[in-house]
Amino acid sequence: MKTHRVKGLFNNFEEAFAAVSDVRHSKVPGIGIDDVTLNSPIEHPEVEEVLGDRPAHIPKFTLGGATFGLVFGFLFLAAAQASFLVQPQGGKPVIPLPSNFVLVYEMLIFFAVWTTFFAFLFTSGLFQRRGNLYSEKVSLDQIGVIVELNKDQLEPLRKLFQQHKVLEIREEEIR
Repeated sequence: MKTHRVKGLFNNFEEAFAAVSDVRHSKVPGIGIDDVTLNSPIEHPEVEEVLGDRPAHIPKFTLGGATFGLVFGFLFLAAAQASFLVQPQGGKPVIPLPSNFVLVYEMLIFFAVWTTFFAFLFTSGLFQRRGNLYSEKVSLDQIGVIVELNKDQLEPLRKLFQQHKVLEIREEEIR
C-alpha cells in the first residue's frame, strides 16, 4: 500500500518525459509505471509509449447501460402492452414486435448515453477534493508528474526529479 504522493512540476515536456522514462527503467526501486500519472495542459500522444496502456472503465459502464436499456425497454413495453386487462381482437398480436424493436433500440441508446455520461463524471475525479498536489500552473504551461510511493522511496525520487530540472516538488501523505 502506497503511503505518499509526490508531484514534480516540469517546465518542458522533454524533462518530464525523461523523468517518467527513468521511473519506467527502475531508477527508483519499488516504483512501477502504474504508480505514475502525468498532468499536462495539452495532449501528448507519444507519452503512451512510456506510460503504456491504461485501463478504460467507461466502456464497461456503457455496455451495462446498453444491456439494462435493452432488457428494461423490452420488459417495460411488453408489460405495458400485455396488461391483464387486454382482450386481443381480430388476430392482432398482444405484443407487436416490429414496432417494439424500434422503441427498445431507442431505450438501449438512451441508457447507454446516460450511463456513459455519469461514468465519465465519477471516474474522471471531478468530485474528488483537491489536495496539496493541485497546481494551477499545470493548466497553463507546466507538466506535472505524480508518483505514488512509500516513505523510503521519497529521497531517491526527489533526486531523480532534480536530475531532470524539476521546478517544484509537492508532497502529500495518503491516508
